[in-house]
Amino acid sequence: MLEPKVWQLTAGSAVLGLVLAAGAVALAGPWDSGQRKAERDWAAAQGRTGGAHHPGGHPGKPAPAPSAAGVLDELAPPVESLSAPADLPAGLRKTLGPLLESPDLGPAPSASVVDVATGEQLFGERADRPMAPASTIKIATAVAALSALGPDHRIGTTVVTADDKGDDKGGDEGDSEGDDKAKGDDPTEITLVGGGDATLDRKRLRALAEDTARALRDRGVHEVAVRFDVSLYSGPREHPIGPNDNIAPVTALMNGQGRLDDSARDSFGGPAPRSGDPAGDAADVFADLLRERGLKTSGPPAMRKAPKDADRLAVTYSRPVSALVERMLTNSDNDIAESLVRQTAIKAGRPASFAGAQQAVQAELKEQKLPVGGALLRDGSGLNRHDRITSGLLTALLARAADPGRPELRPVLTGLPVAGFSGTLQGRYTDADAITGSGMIRAKTGTLTGVNSLAGTVVGPGGRLLAFAFLAEKAPGPDTAQRALDHLSAELAS
Repeated sequence: MLEPKVWQLTAGSAVLGLVLAAGAVALAGPWDSGQRKAERDWAAAQGRTGGAHHPGGHPGKPAPAPSAAGVLDELAPPVESLSAPADLPAGLRKTLGPLLESPDLGPAPSASVVDVATGEQLFGERADRPMAPASTIKIATAVAALSALGPDHRIGTTVVTADDKGDDKGGDEGDSEGDDKAKGDDPTEITLVGGGDATLDRKRLRALAEDTARALRDRGVHEVAVRFDVSLYSGPREHPIGPNDNIAPVTALMNGQGRLDDSARDSFGGPAPRSGDPAGDAADVFADLLRERGLKTSGPPAMRKAPKDADRLAVTYSRPVSALVERMLTNSDNDIAESLVRQTAIKAGRPASFAGAQQAVQAELKEQKLPVGGALLRDGSGLNRHDRITSGLLTALLARAADPGRPELRPVLTGLPVAGFSGTLQGRYTDADAITGSGMIRAKTGTLTGVNSLAGTVVGPGGRLLAFAFLAEKAPGPDTAQRALDHLSAELAS
């Protein structure tokens, strides 16, 4: 991990690299997961997304030249030159103050701008006032999940059986043909156990079915009764917003996020028609895949809790939580968000429900000594209009994610969409008064009816990394509110 001064010194060139890379990476948006439209019109057709780009390692990449360190030492400015200018707070009040008074942001918007390196609040307006955050609440979801679970944690989906009759392949010499026939007529019961992986798809179910079929053949089993277990989660399955195209019923087992169109085949994010029974549908797909591999199935899959003494036949794992966080933030993915807060609840020994997740996330953030006063995190996605958060908490979360001593939180920053280029910011920052922010700002968006928010980071005057958060309620129109937020944040980059 780079030291702060090197990281901040190179932030500008890193952004330019992102600009160049954007032409080679298929990233699309912007929808903010259709939250505003979901409320108003059950998320009628909107644009689709591309997946977040998570480049892998480069084992063959040559080591840096020996002279590189010396060159960087020569170029590095004195530490004092990286300090925020003494008049920066006054300058921000002069530039941001009038913009914050725009009627496009409603009667009383909230704002916080923090110097990440020092923690100093450079600008604040109602920064401690709890307001509806919409999807910017996903920043809190991300910090809590990474802190509680660790960036390398993976979510498993397993297949188990408590039926060992296939283990005794030889049998006694006195066994009759009739006994064998009766044994063959009694299928082995297997259970597909949901672990809460919202990114499970047909490709991984196919691999799971292949491993399961191989394990069953090794046991001499050729016919099974398929069951599925979703008991990991408790409480209501439906989000309080009601059935809509932006979030599936929240269950511990699903295939392609319960999407009923082709978006499940390509990538996730954005609205799509959803199944009312994602777990049952996933079990049906799994049973079909087993039959493709030569196994007979006895009747349709049935929901049943797996026996405690069951043996594991096969397992498939999600990508690491670090990658899930990045994908959630880039695409504003509601299903992943609700999965991550429930994983946080499970880690804390709380019920994996809306209520249990709320308690777990708030407790985790409080343990991290973050300013959670007034916060009310009713869900992990921000779809709930009763969520409350302060702009001061949002900037504190972003500053914590940038702390050199907390590298496990870095995906919170790397997952933020890039202004004008990726995710929910792809189509923004095009107006003349905001174009300076294009490619320079990374931020999470939030949109509900009358609610607009933006929180992220930018390299500001003096080369310091700034964290900012702007929350607006009772905005007269979403498009004008978004443009006003873009203008506000762009001022920080100029």
